[in-house]
Amino acid sequence: MRPFKRILENDAIRAGLCWLGALYIRLVHVTSRFSAVGGEIPRALWDERRAFILCFWHGRLLMIPYCWDKRRPIRTLTSDHRDGRLLARITAHLGIPTLIGSSSRGGASAFRAMIRALAQGESIAITPDGPRGPRMRAQAGIVKLARLSGAPIVPVGYSMKRRRVLDSWDRFLVALPFSRGVFVWGDAIEVDSNADRDSIERARHTVEASLNAVTAEADRLCGFPPVAPAPAESELSG
Repeated sequence: MRPFKRILENDAIRAGLCWLGALYIRLVHVTSRFSAVGGEIPRALWDERRAFILCFWHGRLLMIPYCWDKRRPIRTLTSDHRDGRLLARITAHLGIPTLIGSSSRGGASAFRAMIRALAQGESIAITPDGPRGPRMRAQAGIVKLARLSGAPIVPVGYSMKRRRVLDSWDRFLVALPFSRGVFVWGDAIEVDSNADRDSIERARHTVEASLNAVTAEADRLCGFPPVAPAPAESELSG
């Protein structure tokens, strides 16, 4: 792995890999047929010109740019480490700007930037289990963002008929070309501005359950069993 990491330190090589990554995503899109379940949910918010927080699991981010109406402004939150920077370059090639930050590096400034963007009518895309997991377990930050911004949270998941699921922490789904895919949307989740700690935890659980439900439904529609979330902390302690 060390030689590979040294290669990635070369900016020209990183730029080339990101260009190829975006090219591959475009290839999958143009050679595949996609459908949507629950597409009226984001359309209603788009028609109201209401910004919202788009959320999806880290393992399902590859084709997410193509669930979005490109006429609507959106930014994606990307972690401030090498993998996050690579993702930022790839999404930039696909026409989606990013905000850099994470819970450990640049988190406070990124949080303020997201609130400003939502106030200005830009939606925000977040993987609530990223960048390190646990897999398919939502962190509370997305709920706190919704509480402070007043923006609803809208979950989405996707799956593909032709795919590979990597043995990575997030069970990353690699979509393959010449396939069929489906995006499944969940109902918008509102968080009261006066939500206390218990209310935030309930909302966090709702986001997690909804995301797992739409992702499992997308897998089912493509003929696959759902990917299991990582064990919850209560399961580990028990």
